[in-house]
Amino acid sequence: MSGNIQLLTDTLASAKSEGRAALIAYLPAGFPTVDGGIEAVKAVLDGGADVVEVGLPHSDPVLDGPVIQTADDIALRGGVKIADVMRTVREAFAATGRPVLVMTYWNPIDRYGVERFTAELAEAGGAGCILPDLPVQEAGLWREHAEKHGLATVFVVAPSSKEERLREITAAGSGFVYAASLMGVTGTRASVGAQAQDLVERTRATGTGLPVCVGLGVSNAVQASEVAGFADGVIVGSAFVKLMLDAPDEAAGLRAVRDLAGDLAKGVRGQA
Repeated sequence: MSGNIQLLTDTLASAKSEGRAALIAYLPAGFPTVDGGIEAVKAVLDGGADVVEVGLPHSDPVLDGPVIQTADDIALRGGVKIADVMRTVREAFAATGRPVLVMTYWNPIDRYGVERFTAELAEAGGAGCILPDLPVQEAGLWREHAEKHGLATVFVVAPSSKEERLREITAAGSGFVYAASLMGVTGTRASVGAQAQDLVERTRATGTGLPVCVGLGVSNAVQASEVAGFADGVIVGSAFVKLMLDAPDEAAGLRAVRDLAGDLAKGVRGQA
């Protein structure tokens, strides 16, 4: 079975044709439980997210700030496995028909087996993977299997990325380019800042035809509107996870993330 890279491409193109940025949400699998995580992913999609990233919890998430680390710890203590990540992808896609990606560090895939991982992700209806710590120079095996199974390979660029590196990354990636708006780890910020806009402009200057989507720091509709003014997509993770962490119970958490997705969806449409 082929994965859903085309659905991802079409979804981002559709948002652009509407004169807006796409809203991309992130939530880790297995948090607060496997079943609860699936419901949370469905809730952000029902609330207005165009695309969702399902995080594969990791014991040492070097890119992720304390909020996502806390959620990952809860998921790992609950015994979450790669099979649960695949189930989350499968059920979210089946329920919504929206593009679902996995965001993961390289080590779990390497241990699991690249062919097995890509085949199972495609079979589950996944659209691809975001691989924040996989160097482009070492990505040949992954890219070969991802392409074979119809999966996007999304690489991350940072403000520190020089022009030559930006060209290398954009040439190797597919689906979209993930522009990390700030140096450091994920988490909500009071301001997303000019650094993000500069990175988007430098990434586009490579001549890539890929959409450039900005993550790390967006937490409300006003920020989403700001980023939507210069990016093709707005990625929001920690703000959703924090709502789930702070909620008195799972039902309240699901309502909160659905409502935030609705607010952010207005933001990317310039209605904040």
